[in-house]
Amino acid sequence: MSEQQVVTYCRICEPLCGLVATVRDGELVQLRPDPAHPLSRGFACAKGIAMTEVQNDPDRVLHPLRRLPSGEFERISWDEALDGIAARLKDVPRDGIGWYFGNPATFSYSHPLWMNSFMAAVGSKHIYSAGSQDVNNRFAASALLYGSPLLVPIPDLKRTKLLLMLGANPLVSHGSLISEPRIKERLAKIPRVVVVDPRRTETARAHEHLPIRPDGDAWLLLSLLQVIFEEKLEADFDAAGTGEFRRLVAPFTPESTRERTGIAAETVRELARDLATAERAAVYGRIGSCLGRSGTLTAFLIDALNLVTGNLDRPGGVLFGRAPMRLDELARVSGLATYGERRSRIGGYPDVLGTFPAGVMAREITTPGPGRLRALFVSAGNPVNSVPGGLPVEELDLLVCLDIYVSDTAKHADYILPATTFLEREDFPLPFGQLHLTPYASWTEAVVPPRGEARQEWRIIEDLARRMGLHPGALGAQRLAHRLGFRPGPRVLVDLLLRTGPDRLSIRKLRKHPHGIVLAEHQGTGTLRKRLLHKDKKVHLAPPEIAGEIGRLSTLEEPGGYPLRLIGLRELRSHNSWMHNVQALMRGKRTHLARISPKDAADHGIEDGAVVVITSQHGRVELPAKVTDEMIPGTVAVPHGWGHSGGWPRANAAGGANTNLLASPEDLEPLAGMARLNGVPVKIGPGGR
Repeated sequence: MSEQQVVTYCRICEPLCGLVATVRDGELVQLRPDPAHPLSRGFACAKGIAMTEVQNDPDRVLHPLRRLPSGEFERISWDEALDGIAARLKDVPRDGIGWYFGNPATFSYSHPLWMNSFMAAVGSKHIYSAGSQDVNNRFAASALLYGSPLLVPIPDLKRTKLLLMLGANPLVSHGSLISEPRIKERLAKIPRVVVVDPRRTETARAHEHLPIRPDGDAWLLLSLLQVIFEEKLEADFDAAGTGEFRRLVAPFTPESTRERTGIAAETVRELARDLATAERAAVYGRIGSCLGRSGTLTAFLIDALNLVTGNLDRPGGVLFGRAPMRLDELARVSGLATYGERRSRIGGYPDVLGTFPAGVMAREITTPGPGRLRALFVSAGNPVNSVPGGLPVEELDLLVCLDIYVSDTAKHADYILPATTFLEREDFPLPFGQLHLTPYASWTEAVVPPRGEARQEWRIIEDLARRMGLHPGALGAQRLAHRLGFRPGPRVLVDLLLRTGPDRLSIRKLRKHPHGIVLAEHQGTGTLRKRLLHKDKKVHLAPPEIAGEIGRLSTLEEPGGYPLRLIGLRELRSHNSWMHNVQALMRGKRTHLARISPKDAADHGIEDGAVVVITSQHGRVELPAKVTDEMIPGTVAVPHGWGHSGGWPRANAAGGANTNLLASPEDLEPLAGMARLNGVPVKIGPGGR
């Protein structure tokens, strides 16, 4: 019997915490936090440690599966699976082939590159991701402001004195669009943290809570800007469209926005003055600010507020991080750094980083005509559970899922192809280099061999492409190499990019430092002008798209008969829809609960623990109620990702409801196609009637 300790890092969420794996005879026995990791320093959350159970889960898919006419699955060989898929695709027009990838795909250095290059070789624009339920509005706002969707600012938590945080709960999520493993400690050292949220979240309880009505963020930001301009508190800044922007925000006085935000006018004025006069301040927003009707406008206004207060691209404000490779150039030459270069067939939504809103997939499947979506690949995603209104996958000609489980989506698939966990592959945190608060780089080899016949997604894509006669490649040189008979893998490409990057790293060098390398104490500042892609090298404050969205605010109406507003929330032991089959995370009789204020409970005759019916214009769910004063009246909070019916028994037995069935697939934010999952009009009542 041989046992070894293998250093690696977690790829569940963005902190990328260091882990040490105990491996015995080629099998994972235990995961624990890595005390020698320079950033996480012995911290890892319960989900990262629980990956031992995911890795060894008896319910994992370990062999290719094919659906029988009975609906059951049979085990087949890889050759049978890939040959069968390639043969079925011959009957599907190339522009009818689509791909949806979920959140875990982003944490692979190879998966997105090969998926995007495969779809480019196919010649279809049907690419969708979980980003339209999460983050695409942030990229759209950056494209409008800076000319590049990849210029995403991160708050300088190390040096700021005042942090205004909208719709973020990093004490549970551990941070998003920022990689900082010990974020709780960072926040505790900031003199003042103001948390704007309809719910008194775990983060809000630890700091200063400013309650807001759901979907009121854009109104609050506009009124903060209005006060700063009115009282001449703005910093000296240079931007295009400043005069027009002043005119656009002028009507949004704190008095006029109070009904939308629920925040007293004087509170807004005091906060605006504090932001404008603070020695160092930063404004930061995450998923709670993204999923309303004005997500792109909200992200845009957050950056505008940082700019106007003099805190954009400066120490203690918000920074534009630098990756250890030329990520901006890689994205441009691979065709990934796009916004609005193409439009979706249904709805005419702009692409964001080459993807279209997942909310239109249902109509793309059901609407006849040229370019109809007829065959769909799903990798590391569960769109039946996660997109608004669900997905009519039964109407597809072909559904292929690359996954580790028979998910709620995969149970409908014609083929299920077993993918590796992150512990079974080598990796480099490709998309997250410029999001590290502390500049950092690391590489990991696979911790254990793949179980069963699981394969990395890029290898599956490569093998399928061969059968289809395609020559995919993330770079033009790679596609040329394919045609010459040489098909370089992702390790070769990443090593080349590291060697030509600003730090002249290499995989060989990183392997000598298994805990990673800290590249600098802080991300640099004063770099924005060099990285702006607008021709005038200025931040654009008043593009017509944003002017239109500000004008649209006053026209937004809500349906009658739905007096409450539904919001989502994250749970410490959940991660979207894929970790409810883990015993360690489901201990303590975990239950899917709807959080309701005492006032709303009394008004609607609902007792704590009793079943409540939540109804929107588009759907109806039932689940137990938790009556709690953490909710402001008029708001209901329900975690997403529950309500399973796939091939994961423990997740199915946990019950719960798919709250995305309450959302409309047609109610999408126009500039990024974001699903409206926050602020959804609902009504409630006692269950069992």
